[in-house]
Amino acid sequence: MRNRKPDQNIEYLIRGILTLQTPEECLSFFEDLCTVSELTEMSRRLQAARMLSDNCIYSEIAAKTGLSTATISRVNRCLKYGSDGYLTVLERLDQAERREKRRMSTDS
Repeated sequence: MRNRKPDQNIEYLIRGILTLQTPEECLSFFEDLCTVSELTEMSRRLQAARMLSDNCIYSEIAAKTGLSTATISRVNRCLKYGSDGYLTVLERLDQAERREKRRMSTDS
């Protein structure tokens, strides 16, 4: 995909997102910024990216997420040939989940 510098408005949006410090702040911002449908669509695409990374098949992903196979295919293209945005987020979420599991096991 493209590795170009975003326009000023997109750059401003990205800088704004990076100022958010908690999941609650993020949710509030995205609820204000996006419609319920837009937010749901983005979350489904991330879920599809996770499932594709786990080698799930398109029909399973479509059934679980409600996404079309065309959208799943686009997510898959981004995973393979994109800017590594999905991969970065998925890796960091996975690392955070592992840290949380370790913390929970040491607390008990």
